Amino acid sequence: MNAALKQRDYFTYANYCQWSEEEHWELINGDAYMMSAPSRLHQEIVFEIAGQIRNYLKGKPCKGYVAPFDVRLPKKNEQDDVIDTVVQPDIAVICDRNKLDDKGCRGAPDWIIEILSPATALRDMDLKRHLYEVSGVKEYWIIHPTEQWGMMYLLNEQQHYEQVKMFALSQTTQVALFTDLQIEWTFLEQEI
Repeated sequence: MNAALKQRDYFTYANYCQWSEEEHWELINGDAYMMSAPSRLHQEIVFEIAGQIRNYLKGKPCKGYVAPFDVRLPKKNEQDDVIDTVVQPDIAVICDRNKLDDKGCRGAPDWIIEILSPATALRDMDLKRHLYEVSGVKEYWIIHPTEQWGMMYLLNEQQHYEQVKMFALSQTTQVALFTDLQIEWTFLEQEI
């Protein structure tokens, strides 16, 4: 982002598309948040979970993606250039292929997983949890890599999140949207 843009208080996807690809940013309601480089453990977890999800999704209509992958979240049906929220979840699973285009995803993924890091923990646990809820993300997982726990939120019939459970990363975790998929955490035993 150049110095002139840094002085602005509100950004849209049109601004975002002009920024250097060497820097990674997210926009939430027009506010820009610079993303920091993730830790090795963070990347190990993303790699392992995404691999398990990829293997499960083979031959199924849903597609999985890892960051950097733009998810544009329009508030209504506005044009891309005026959308003011673009996030890069660590892992996103999209089952409606009409939401996918060359730019990434337009609309709420079905399942998002965020791996906490010190620089983004509060944003992932509060701001993005609320954003994903109002956007209609059906299942949202927050993973704390060093403390070895996760939280699962599911969208209820009233379109609000219920914290379904908190789970330890020492046991297999059942995915709510895909009842025949369980995430195995045994790879962490070698990493921690």
